[in-house]
Amino acid sequence: MMIVTSSTIANKRIVKTLGLVRGNTVRARHIGRDILANLRNIVGGEVHEYAKLIAEAREQSLDRMAAEAEELGANAVITTRFTTSVLMGGAAELLAIGTAVVVEDV
Repeated sequence: MMIVTSSTIANKRIVKTLGLVRGNTVRARHIGRDILANLRNIVGGEVHEYAKLIAEAREQSLDRMAAEAEELGANAVITTRFTTSVLMGGAAELLAIGTAVVVEDV
């Protein structure tokens, strides 16, 4: 499954547009990660614990979006975007959205 942020794919022609697809995940912070993140915040630098958490959420959202696209018969997703929202203290949603399409070589 090819997933791109652009509205076209080089050397491919869109032959069918199947519609909007999405994948989301809701993640909550973990007390152990929070303690390490707070310690790291004191000394400065990247908060690796949260970087890993958001990377995992992003991959899970993309996987779920791709699965939805495959169910529609797509072989690619174009115009992919991400959005986040806070649901409650310590929990956030990451949503991936795009347009499922069928492409073929030019």
